[in-house]
Amino acid sequence: MLQNPLLFAAPADLAATLLAALFGLLFGSFLNVVIYRIPKMMQRESDNYVAAESGKEPPHTERFNLMTPRSACPHCGHQITAMENIPVLSYLVLRGKCRQCKAPISARYPAVELLTAALSAVMVWKFGSGWTGLATLLFLYTLIALTFIDADTQLLPDDLTYPLLWGGLLLNLNGMFVPLNEAVIGAAAGYLILWTIYWIFKLLTGKEGMGYGDFKLLAALGAWLGWTMLPTIILLSSVVGAIVGIGLIVFTKRGRNNPIPFGPYLAAAGLIALLFGTPIASMTSRLVG
Repeated sequence: MLQNPLLFAAPADLAATLLAALFGLLFGSFLNVVIYRIPKMMQRESDNYVAAESGKEPPHTERFNLMTPRSACPHCGHQITAMENIPVLSYLVLRGKCRQCKAPISARYPAVELLTAALSAVMVWKFGSGWTGLATLLFLYTLIALTFIDADTQLLPDDLTYPLLWGGLLLNLNGMFVPLNEAVIGAAAGYLILWTIYWIFKLLTGKEGMGYGDFKLLAALGAWLGWTMLPTIILLSSVVGAIVGIGLIVFTKRGRNNPIPFGPYLAAAGLIALLFGTPIASMTSRLVG
């Protein structure tokens, strides 16, 4: 069972927490790049592969990764300067518009930065500023990136899910969060649970209810938090998904047949389980018992 760090470690001091918030604000700006570019990198790689298999010239030859080219306005191509790329502040100064063409800038960019800053502070406050606290920041940042990528594209890239899974297993070699045997079983069980649900649903309905990326994400959560936390994660993700899904149907008139990505709910459940999993699991077991 995952130990509650609040019971065993003193909170980080205020200075470390504020520093974590500042770092989270800066890293949130980078996460915006990750969220925007990784799906495009995947698409370009796929296009080039298809072209190569067809004996054609690759359609994408220029370098495109997380560092190159420089960020630019998608409407007019204006390259973003350093002064225009200060987290949150630049958005406010520019009044949410491109300096060159005045096209609107999505409010999600500062929202991701503020979310990352706030949750970074929470992680360091709860887990301290040592190795455990740094590990939880890695966990947090990967989940934020996966959440928004899945919301945009209904994809959970292997470039993020696999490092998250292996990172959880490596960090638990010495039992940072759970004993290694619980982490290994959690990874295997997390994948198999959703894999089994996927095939049962497909055999009964002829439809695919979720993607393989969801299997890998739950496997990664199991690798970090152990197999005993999987029922709590699945329960929490179902509750969060039901609330959000009903809200989308009621307030946005989203059709019931429109696909809703499951990754963001798994990510939210994993984060809640990391912070409050032990008391939630204990309360659930008492209610069931």
